[in-house]
Amino acid sequence: MRWWIIALLFVATTINYLDRGILGVLLPEIQKELNFSQAAYGEITFWFQFAYGIGALFGARLLNTYGTRVGFGLAAGFWSTAGMLTALATTPLHFGALRLALGLGESPNFPAINKALAEWFPANQKALAMGFVNSGVNFASVIGPPLFIWIAASWSWQACFAVMGALGFLWLPLWLLTTPKSTPSLPSNDHTGADFRSVLRQNKGWGYIWGKFLTDPVWWFYLFWLPTYLTTERGLTPTQRGYTLSIIYAVSGVGGLAGGAASSYLIGRGWPVGKARKTVMLICAAIMPFSAFGMVVENTTLAIALFAVAMAAHQAWSTTLLTTPSDVFPARTTATANACGVFSGSMSGALFSGLIPGYLLGPIGYAPILMTMSCFYLVAWVVFRKCMGDFEVVEG
Repeated sequence: MRWWIIALLFVATTINYLDRGILGVLLPEIQKELNFSQAAYGEITFWFQFAYGIGALFGARLLNTYGTRVGFGLAAGFWSTAGMLTALATTPLHFGALRLALGLGESPNFPAINKALAEWFPANQKALAMGFVNSGVNFASVIGPPLFIWIAASWSWQACFAVMGALGFLWLPLWLLTTPKSTPSLPSNDHTGADFRSVLRQNKGWGYIWGKFLTDPVWWFYLFWLPTYLTTERGLTPTQRGYTLSIIYAVSGVGGLAGGAASSYLIGRGWPVGKARKTVMLICAAIMPFSAFGMVVENTTLAIALFAVAMAAHQAWSTTLLTTPSDVFPARTTATANACGVFSGSMSGALFSGLIPGYLLGPIGYAPILMTMSCFYLVAWVVFRKCMGDFEVVEG
């Protein structure tokens, strides 16, 4: 049953990222039709991420109040509705409002996954399970770009939002009807969870929060701005853009699975959980600054290869980092801890991959922004290592 739950969460994560990825992939075509500026797109991105962060805080309470099964089902219904309604958008204001609603609905996704891991999985399988679920991000990004471009070319960009949003309503009955009402570690009537103070008073909570704050914006930057970069700076056609993004995300999916498998393998060989997680994260942090040189190399093929390596390293980092709340917090606290991290990463992303690129890409270009942010990983690892200690489990 636990692997069936993980499979359903993989599908939900895939749908989640399909819905959020449409606008970035189809932005050049949508901008031509609706004629809104790069700064306006930056503001739209800001509101999505701002809502995603705020929604994570409410999402944790939703999951703790109603449980993973019902709480996540409500969130999926909400974000699917917002995704479908985006087909009706005709102005930047419409897009901003609907992306705000989408962010609110999508934000409980990873808190729900982390809560499920804490409820169902032993320590030596958590990272592998997280790697599998997190690969839904990459699977969506592999199949999404060419699919979006094909639907937009065959029908319209509006049809793309409508079709992708409807997928959530196909998944929802399966989730509600086949997942158990109770879990091995929590009795069916004990979903009270923990308040945010129980996380914020712990150094381990701040290690996770700073890890997300300093590194999430890089992924968001690639997700929201790389399609436009490939068109405007590298001269790719829509079809070339779609397949290039698929290749990049396919490689990053392998990175996510490898990151989860690597720390699980080390734990299986007798390594302490903390040492295994931190070793994998250090390797990823060291790779990121070098990979950002894809923004300055002249050869487009080499640039694409570097972007693929960067996103694979990020996904390996992210898979490992996302596992850590379930390593150090009790089951009733993991959704709250994860929500704090999602809030932190989203607020940082709203700034570094929303407003700042929207207003500064024109004057200074892509390279200074991405290369600076890519160095944040090493800072994040130092802070994370200091705060997490030896991964002692927090009581209460």
